[in-house]
Parts: sequence; structure tokens; C-alpha cells
Amino acid sequence: MKYLALALIPFLISCSEKKEGMHPEYVVLTQSVYASVIVEPEDLYNVYPTVAGILDSLLVDEGSIVNEGQVIAHIVSQSPEIASENARLSMELAESKYQGSATLLGNIEQEISLAKAQLSLDSVNFIRQQNLWNQNIGSQSEFENRKLKYEQSRNNLDLLNQRYEQTQVELRNAYRRSKNALEQANTNLQDYTIRSRMDGMVYEILKEEGEFISSQSVLAKLGRAESFVLKMQVDEVDIAQVSMGQACIISLDAYPEQTFDARITKIFPFKNERTQTFEVEAKMDNPPKVLYAGLAGEANIVLEIRENVLSIPIEYLLENDRVKTSDGEIEVKTGIRNMERIEIISGIDTTTTLYKP
Repeated sequence: MKYLALALIPFLISCSEKKEGMHPEYVVLTQSVYASVIVEPEDLYNVYPTVAGILDSLLVDEGSIVNEGQVIAHIVSQSPEIASENARLSMELAESKYQGSATLLGNIEQEISLAKAQLSLDSVNFIRQQNLWNQNIGSQSEFENRKLKYEQSRNNLDLLNQRYEQTQVELRNAYRRSKNALEQANTNLQDYTIRSRMDGMVYEILKEEGEFISSQSVLAKLGRAESFVLKMQVDEVDIAQVSMGQACIISLDAYPEQTFDARITKIFPFKNERTQTFEVEAKMDNPPKVLYAGLAGEANIVLEIRENVLSIPIEYLLENDRVKTSDGEIEVKTGIRNMERIEIISGIDTTTTLYKP
């Protein structure tokens, strides 16, 4: 019995090592390009302060819903507040000089009024003296004095009018400059208040109150609250086959039993030299109810779908387009392929038994 058992061992091993074959099948074959996927909020952006300073207060938390223009943080600084107050005082002074009740222009207007009265008086005296002189009454010197007096009054009035116009221009410009300075100071002051530029959600906060931050520091990450995009990395050898509007089949690690349809919405034209890939965006047609930023998965960007295609599992294909059959290795002609199957154009048919290499 001992020798019989030993004799059966090679037979049993031979049976266990016998490989089961398979036959080529007609299937619907989809040719696609593979890409890795990361779920990202739409319009996600990094929030940078425009000025440096100490982060005085954070008014939102991670996950907070924010509106466009809502204040999310303050940076503390005394100098912009002082500058704004000084600009306001300067503007008020300039406004008072230009438009106030006791303005410099008002004083000149009074001088002009007096000058006009003086000119009227001197004009009457000059004409009266001129009439007398025409009747040979009075002296020439008296006539000359009246005439000179009249011309001086006229010149004085002209000078006052010119002075009025020049002063008006100077005061108006000074008032405008002070208004601009105040607006600039208030704008600078607003730089110390950080606001959201969209309706969305705070996805990440990277600084804490009391920390120093500069214009190079990312304070937070904000994006749309309920709208997501798929960020895909496509190998450079495949990118020429990808185009806008192409359909994608998405699988996410968080939903292992489901696939989702999506379409290409954006192709970034610049290659990432580090990864040798191009970034492509897609939007899901039927997104799940719950999505989180950063969820990972895979995408098959559909290039072509053919029905009734003779194909085999791709793991049955050897190098140089050969397959292992009952009659030995046979060369085949192949067509389109995907990650799982490859089209067989010629060389074998559905009666051929194939074995895994």
C-alpha cells in the first residue's frame, strides 16, 4: 500500500496542475484611456492675505458655509487705521477750504465785489472829468489822475478775477487729491480684512490666531459647497486621444460597488514635468449624494465602443501578439483594447482553447 500511495502522488499532482482553458468570446468592447482621479470642489482656491501681519481673529471654521464678501479673518495693525484717520482729516480740511462757508474763495469774492464798486465809482468820476475836460473845464493833471484811477481799478478787478479762477482750480484739485488719498487709505485698511470671494465652503484652515502670516502664506482653502469636479492625471502618451466632451466611467474607492458617468470639461495644455502627465477635468452626470474633497478613484476615458467584438482577456496574450493554445503558441492579429480585454482580428476563433501563460 505504501508503494501504491507513492505512485499515485505524481498522478494527483499532474491533475492538480492541469490548467483549464477558455475560448475567445464576442463581447461589447470599450477602448479607453486610464487616469487616476481625485475629487475636488469646483473653483477651489487658496486664500492669501494681501498684507503681512499677525492673524488677529478667524471668524470661520473648517466646514463653514460662507457667502461672497463675508469676512473670514482679520489681520491686526495700527498703522493703516492711523493713516486712514489722517487722510479723513485732510480731506475734511480740503473740503472746508473748497466748499465751506468761510472759504478762501468767499474772501476773494468779497474783494471782487468791492473792486467792482470801486471801478464803477472811478468810471463815473473819469467820465465826468472827461466831459468837463472836453468843455475846457478843469486841469489836465486832474483829468489824468481820474483816468489813472479808473485804469487801476479796472486792472485790479481783472487781477482779482484771475486770482479767483486760479484759487478755485487749486482748491478743487486739492480736495480731489485728499478724497483719493482717503479712498486709498481705506482700501489699504480693507486689506487687513480677509473676505470670501464666492458663496462656498471653507475646506481647510492652515493658520491659527496669533500666527504671523504674509502674502506668501496660504490662510485657507475655499471652494463651492455642493459642486465638485474630477481632477484626472492622464499620461502624456494618451493625452492626444482625449478631447472635450468625452465620456468617462468613474470608480471611487469610497463607493467600491458603483460606477459613475462623467464627461471631460477641461484639458490643461501644460504637462507636469515631474509626473509626465496632463491634468484633465471632468464633471459627473450622476454624482452620489455624499462627496468629500480628496476622494480618490480611477477613470476610464471612453475612446470607442464596439459591439460583437471577438476578444480574449488581456492576461492570455503573450509577447509579440501570441497566445498559448492546445496546439502550441499561435500568432494573432489584435485590435482595440482596454484594461481587461483585447480584440482578436484574426488567428483564432471561438473554438480555440486558450491557456494562461
